[in-house]
Amino acid sequence: MYEQIDEKKRLLDQKRPLPVHTLKSIREHLIINWTYHSNAIEGNTLTLSETKVVLEGITVGGKTIKEHLEAINHRDAIVYVEEIVGNQEELTEWQIKSIHRLILKGIADEHAGVYRKENMLISGARHIPPDAIQVPSQMERFIQWYKDEGQRLHPIERAAIVHADFVGIHPFIDGNGRTARLLLNFELMKNGYPPIVIQQENRSQYYTALDHAHTSGDYSPFIDLAADLVDDTFDLYLRLV
Repeated sequence: MYEQIDEKKRLLDQKRPLPVHTLKSIREHLIINWTYHSNAIEGNTLTLSETKVVLEGITVGGKTIKEHLEAINHRDAIVYVEEIVGNQEELTEWQIKSIHRLILKGIADEHAGVYRKENMLISGARHIPPDAIQVPSQMERFIQWYKDEGQRLHPIERAAIVHADFVGIHPFIDGNGRTARLLLNFELMKNGYPPIVIQQENRSQYYTALDHAHTSGDYSPFIDLAADLVDDTFDLYLRLV
């Protein structure tokens, strides 16, 4: 799978720089779809078209302020991820907290960028996140794994495991899923791969693959899910250019 994907990456790289207007339309499409699906997975009821309208600065009747803020905040978090990728910054706890701070800005400021102090369950999952007192040390080990062993993996595999392990730790009171998907795409983008959108229609498969990784130690279903999405995204980009 990786050989096939990397061949498509090579083909796309040969076409760079991509046409300005094509690149602009891809980015706009990505931001709206990524924001819509990532929030919808977490229960936000804005439709795709409503998400687009909110990101254009228009209020949608019948929707809560929280749902509006979730869309705006997610867009701002994507922009931030683009910036740190552009600056070739490393993944650190500071970056993770900064991304999370944007996700919960104006929604739960007291929890934004702050590791949880309470124990939690993940609804519908067999996996139980570690005790709150273990979160700081678990996150330290997470970053150390990323810097050492993680760097020996293919970027797609590394990105998928970053997502899965982060969600397994569940370091924040809220916003873990959105932050995890941003971290996954941070890692892909940093290595020259396109960001992927896990669609809310695939939520069941997505959650099942994550819970399987957490309870069995077998990450392959989730890695395969991520790799398939990268492959499909390359196909889309190559058709456009």
